[in-house]
Amino acid sequence: LMYWSSVQQLVHQASNGCAIDVGDLLGSGTISGPEKHQRGSLLEISWNGSEPVEMPDGSKRSFLEDGDALTMRGWCQGDGYRVGFGEVEGTITPAV
Repeated sequence: LMYWSSVQQLVHQASNGCAIDVGDLLGSGTISGPEKHQRGSLLEISWNGSEPVEMPDGSKRSFLEDGDALTMRGWCQGDGYRVGFGEVEGTITPAV
């Protein structure tokens, strides 16, 4: 459920002095629903760490750990089109 439209988010950024340029990406954050199966982030899925998530190897996790690899994908689609930015990958490293 989105509380603010993408236009409202853009206006909020610009009205607070953020320089917006052509090509900038704006992220809304996690888009989740009210039901348990609609939770969208690990923090929500694990209910703030109180309900660990079972991984494919049987281990249980509540939060990301050093060494974890992440892949993020984003897109928007409609009738006859799909627009995306591909994949972004990274690895969690220890704090310095």
